[in-house]
Amino acid sequence: MNVATKPARAYDWDAFRAAIEGIRIYDDPKAVELRSRDYYWYSPILTDDIGHCKGDLIVIPADQEEVGRVAAAAARLRIPITLRGGGTGNYGQCIPLEGGIVLDMTKLDKVISIEKGRVRVEAGARISRLDDAVRETGQELMMYPSTRRIATIGGFLSGGSGGIGSLRHGMLRDDGNVFSVKVMTVEEEPRIIELHGNDIQKVQHAYGTNGIILEIELGLTDATDWIHTAALFPDYDATLRFCLKAMEDKLDCYLLTTVDRRFARFYTKFGDLFPSDRDAVFAMIAPQERERFAALAAEFGGTISFSMTLDELHQAGLQPAYECGWNHTTLTALKAEEGWTYLQVEYPRPFDPEIVRAQMQRYGDEQYMHHEMARLQGEQQIFGLPLVRYKNRAEMYRVIREIEELDGCTIYDPHAYTIEDGGMKQIDTVQIDFKRQADPFGLLNPGKTRGWTADMASTG
Repeated sequence: MNVATKPARAYDWDAFRAAIEGIRIYDDPKAVELRSRDYYWYSPILTDDIGHCKGDLIVIPADQEEVGRVAAAAARLRIPITLRGGGTGNYGQCIPLEGGIVLDMTKLDKVISIEKGRVRVEAGARISRLDDAVRETGQELMMYPSTRRIATIGGFLSGGSGGIGSLRHGMLRDDGNVFSVKVMTVEEEPRIIELHGNDIQKVQHAYGTNGIILEIELGLTDATDWIHTAALFPDYDATLRFCLKAMEDKLDCYLLTTVDRRFARFYTKFGDLFPSDRDAVFAMIAPQERERFAALAAEFGGTISFSMTLDELHQAGLQPAYECGWNHTTLTALKAEEGWTYLQVEYPRPFDPEIVRAQMQRYGDEQYMHHEMARLQGEQQIFGLPLVRYKNRAEMYRVIREIEELDGCTIYDPHAYTIEDGGMKQIDTVQIDFKRQADPFGLLNPGKTRGWTADMASTG
């Protein structure tokens, strides 16, 4: 559904600027347009529907007190706020549909405390910097997105669901991954709300529609000097069966990604390490698992392509294994060649590789296969992120219906910009009820949840 370009609303920008005097702002049109964007362009449909939308003003608070001043002024003047971290979301999560303020949170980046098994950090911290900081204490993050270098932890909590590490520790919403979240309300006198336990789901994957996340307390685990490796196989079915056996044998892995041979032309840095006549498994394995990994690969006709520490990988000019999986695989392909988009597929449990075999026969060169091994609620969960040749909107939704109906899969639609249509599949009343408390005027990222309607906004 295309979001029509609306006439500029008569926000009182003079009053707002006066209220936040001393806080950094940008109003240069190019800067505003740049920071009103994320990776929505993965989807031609999102490009058509919301690619033209942008904010009116960029505001960059230096600390939580300045965030409070912005929230208070916006509430009083009824100006929308769209939160922004690293801008790596791919559902258009940080694209402002109704203009207003783009609140850049990247200066709120303090690592507040690191203890055994947990870290408390401000929401704007870059995940790479955070992981480096906890590694100095002999610990590491439970998981992170493939955009680890530039994504922020607040953006990951607000727009993500899992990633590298989810094979070991489950998805973000699983117990033990997030302990608490500190949220600021958007009211004329902003309040602080601390969420713990299951209440964290009130703001997790809510696209910043129901409160300004200030701080997050995350779980940590003992650090491992992961070996970045790849194995090459004679066919794609072998890659999947190898991964299933690796999980069954409890091989200590942080990442297991299968990528079909047709992606090889996009992975130009790897050259002969990922040839076009072999399907690949990219992995991060514990150092003591090298021999077992190689022996298991051989059982399925596989050979080791490379096996390096992160430092060795950098010296060889190669990207880490975590940039060969999840949506970095999609990013690599889309940067190399036009005409593609992708899907996000959840396969039925227990996973049956025959479903993938049938999909490969059905779609041929219209889809390139890519799968991620993960855990969800303690069970093995396989996700697919196939590269899909884009034709038009109607054909894309025909394919989505076909995969769901014929294969019993669930599609988390990456061509939709609302929370419900993108993956939640239903209106989450828990998140909407919390929005009534934290955003009573409906100012946060308007248009991104169908569960909130204009008549719900407070008139007080």
